[in-house]
Amino acid sequence: MRNIATKITLFTLLAAIVVSCDLTKRVPQGKHLLDENNITVNGEKKNDEEHLAQLYQQENSNLLGYHLRLNMYNLANPNADSSYHAWLDRKPGTHRFLTSLLSEKQVNRLGKSFGVSGISSFLKKTGEPPVLIDKNYVKKSRNRLYAYYYKQGYFRAKVNYTIDTVSTNRAIVNYTVDTGKPYIVDTIAAYIATPALDTLYQKSLKETSLKKGKRYRESDFTAERERITNYYKNNGAWKFEQNYIRYVVDTLNTGHKANVDVIIDNEQVRQGDSTYTRPFKIYKISKVKIYVNNPYEPEAAIDTTNYNGFTIYTNGRLRYKPRALTDPIFITPGSTYSAFRRSYTSRYLSRLSIFSFPGIEYIEDPSDVTGESLIATIKLNPKDNFRFNMAADFNHSNIQDFGIQGSMGVTIRNIFRGAETLNISARGNMGSSRDMAIKDRAFFNILEYGADAKLTIPRVWFPLNTNKVILKEMIPSTLLSVGVGRQKNIGLDKENLSGILSYNWTPKRNHTAKLDLLNLQYVRNVNADNYFNVYQSSYNRINDIANSYPGLSDSYFNEDHNLTIDEGGINQFINDVQDGTTGVSMSQSDVDEIERLEERRGRLTENNLIWSSNFTYTKNTQENLTDNDFFIIKGKLESAGGLLNLLSPTMTENKGVAEGSRTIFDVQYSQYIKGELDYIKHWDLSHKRVLAMRAFFGLAVPYGNSNSIPFTRSYFAGGSNDNRAWQSYGLGPGSSGSKNDFNEANMKMAFSTELRYNIFGQLYGAVFGDVGNIWNIFDAETDPQYTFNGIKSLRDLAFGTGTGFRYDFNFFVLRFDLGFKTYDPGRLEGTRWFKGYNFSKSVLNVGINYPF
Repeated sequence: MRNIATKITLFTLLAAIVVSCDLTKRVPQGKHLLDENNITVNGEKKNDEEHLAQLYQQENSNLLGYHLRLNMYNLANPNADSSYHAWLDRKPGTHRFLTSLLSEKQVNRLGKSFGVSGISSFLKKTGEPPVLIDKNYVKKSRNRLYAYYYKQGYFRAKVNYTIDTVSTNRAIVNYTVDTGKPYIVDTIAAYIATPALDTLYQKSLKETSLKKGKRYRESDFTAERERITNYYKNNGAWKFEQNYIRYVVDTLNTGHKANVDVIIDNEQVRQGDSTYTRPFKIYKISKVKIYVNNPYEPEAAIDTTNYNGFTIYTNGRLRYKPRALTDPIFITPGSTYSAFRRSYTSRYLSRLSIFSFPGIEYIEDPSDVTGESLIATIKLNPKDNFRFNMAADFNHSNIQDFGIQGSMGVTIRNIFRGAETLNISARGNMGSSRDMAIKDRAFFNILEYGADAKLTIPRVWFPLNTNKVILKEMIPSTLLSVGVGRQKNIGLDKENLSGILSYNWTPKRNHTAKLDLLNLQYVRNVNADNYFNVYQSSYNRINDIANSYPGLSDSYFNEDHNLTIDEGGINQFINDVQDGTTGVSMSQSDVDEIERLEERRGRLTENNLIWSSNFTYTKNTQENLTDNDFFIIKGKLESAGGLLNLLSPTMTENKGVAEGSRTIFDVQYSQYIKGELDYIKHWDLSHKRVLAMRAFFGLAVPYGNSNSIPFTRSYFAGGSNDNRAWQSYGLGPGSSGSKNDFNEANMKMAFSTELRYNIFGQLYGAVFGDVGNIWNIFDAETDPQYTFNGIKSLRDLAFGTGTGFRYDFNFFVLRFDLGFKTYDPGRLEGTRWFKGYNFSKSVLNVGINYPF
């Protein structure tokens, strides 16, 4: 019966799809559905996005060739309410029965209910009505195509169109363009009425967008107008605007050449009801006045402070060091007026997070008889010195089934009167986990808490002067941060202490640099004895080996003949294996496997002291959040343990200790070099379609005092932002088959690409492919399944594919991705392709925002 019901449901669904596939169902008689637009330019088809964008009408959208939204619209009843009332008229008995249960008014209102008309309303709103060919729009599209080529220098272009019917009510529109010969820019002459502006123009000719011999393009003229305006306004021409620039282009009897005159008129000045012209003035800044509002003393008298040529006004006592106010200001007395200085000043002041959006104004200095001086006025309204923050959220992870996390803190602005910001916060998380390694069976059996303090200084805080290296225009800042944290019933119950001294600056537009001069992390494993309860895969493998030798002592085992953990049976067994005192003859492969697992346990349970420095440089060409055509490239280089390696031989605890076992305060410190390169590229395919790609490579090499990388600084593969066909930590290393609970290594390669497309409204879909893996290299691991062994190891790159949905809530994106193991290097050769390509072995990833 279940199979019959399934078949009936499937047949009904297919029948509904077939019925709805009549795309012309809602096309009126005598009208034609726009089936396709064809553009032919000089005999060559040009159906690219740039050309199609010139047309007023586009054919209905499709999803991989299927007109989903048009079919949804066709499924809707166009007059559901009227159909309902007509049905009532045809069924008077039903009408009487309904009115016996409900009032007549309520029966009439049923026509507007979701069950009657709501579904149709949803389909019409979500769907897409058929695009009907309109000759007026076709003519406008023809004119726009002509204008498009005219702006490209084809002044004699010809554009025609035809409408060809392909069925009774479907048609194709064909546009034919004959461009003719393009016009080439020939002579360029400048006629500039103001001598000072003419001098500036001649100085900047090397940067001009208009070049002799180039094809005429209107975009070049627009770019040149913007270039001239910006150059003038950045060199003293305060009152200059784009509308003072005009072009005269002569193409009469020139043999397809364009002779260009650049004309810049004098300034027009309005005086009463009349206007007159005069040469533009080049202004200098005579005074800079800074007005700081003091909300704590609103009625106090105005106090004046002079500092480095700036005049600072405030009601009552000045609560800032004068330097803290003048450092972010690029407008200085005696300098030439420049628009970019105003922009830099506004940006720098806004990034302080101390003031509300600053006001910057200029007026002519009445004391200058030449009228060529400006007074700059900067108005600053401080934000509240104290702000309390509270937040709470629910969470879920591979460790906890349900969790409640919260934080509370305070932000103190201008704490040392130098525009610094101090953030102090406390955080906590209570969670519920059914993990058998956790003995506490209470509902909330996971606890994590900590505290952080962060001080942001709006300048480089360093004993040496760095102004010549990191310029003021780069808007530098310093971050000092300390934090502590504690975990209970999470893994080995770690305690964490961290400290950071970091510098951030913007070398140029779209570029950011970050230097962590000091990045200190101390991790202490409080409950290292709980290792085999947490890392069950290691326990199971050792337990299987022990049970394969029947002659072993019963003292290792419990009554179920499993190695005991709390009673120490497994630890004694490992020690006896290493000492060769188990009393039985064991194979060398089993001994090697146990020693490898024991070495891994030692690495994961040891306390870590990491003292590192790193530098990160990022270029991001994304202009704004709606820009879908950009790239991001980020490089990072990190070095750890170098300074401690110099200091450790001088400490008493390291006297006579060889390199590789030295400690600082009885904790062995880590020493490694780490490099990463991350590249992200997005292509805007228009119509809300984006092709996104990411490539990543990372390598960490231990040396000196370390033969492996700390767990917190190693790489893992899998998860919602990585290879989505595997769970986090569930892929690699190499072809090992992911035998550990948390698989990690010191080298990683990853490449992902996905096509994102709009389904309807705020719902988007995606198809994706992820390639990557992790390996061990240059460390203590020697198993060839785990290590990278040259080019041949590239066959261990895992390949996952899948599809997903995203819903855009505007302020965040909720993402669901279903990944399938297309090529699994953890399987035996010959069984790696598509053997895990089924729903039972797929991975559902839930994420916030896009993966890259």
